[in-house]
Amino acid sequence: MIPDSRTRHRIASRFSRRGDRIYIHGKLATDPVYAAAARAIAGKRLPLLDIGCGLGLLGHYLHACDALDGYVGLDHDARKIAMGRVAAERAGLGGEIALCEGDAATPQALRGHVAMLDVLHYLPRERQSELLAFAVDHLADDGVLILRNVIRDGSWRYRATVWEEKFIKAVGWIPGGAQYFPTEDDIRDVLEPRGIRVDFRPLFGRTPYNSYLMTASRHD
Repeated sequence: MIPDSRTRHRIASRFSRRGDRIYIHGKLATDPVYAAAARAIAGKRLPLLDIGCGLGLLGHYLHACDALDGYVGLDHDARKIAMGRVAAERAGLGGEIALCEGDAATPQALRGHVAMLDVLHYLPRERQSELLAFAVDHLADDGVLILRNVIRDGSWRYRATVWEEKFIKAVGWIPGGAQYFPTEDDIRDVLEPRGIRVDFRPLFGRTPYNSYLMTASRHD
């Protein structure tokens, strides 16, 4: 089940500030990654570890889809984690949606699905390999790794994305900005030797940016 407008509004209403509510409703309505994540794990009820979770919107969305057996989000941004916790408690989901402030690679007891949405390129190249390996360590035998990231391929979409990331850094939205845009082979070279089957497809949506969705799982 993909949440309708009323459900998206209900999720947004859990957040305190009016500007955040408007942003969240719009993002849930227009960003294709949420529905793509729901489709990727359909029929496989497991807990999900969301690395770089921000406000935990993926957890709210997938809970509305009745797709999860629990959700743990990790993020270093204390403000977003605090806002996300309040929203989860307000929705009565404190036992279903757990948000943890800390390093993205803080070990968790959870083994299930793993998501990383727009995270890798904000890390140096060597740290990306470490985080992908960390994700695999938390993947259940029948779990799905969901990765959305910009791919470095020299296309006009890639160049547009680089300029957008420079703007984001300049205005201070994401301190430090993008560090390294991985290629498809950079990601495969970490995952495939670990027995992970990888599939890439474009997830441009209605944007000019070079975003791809990667879903990965263990070999049968």
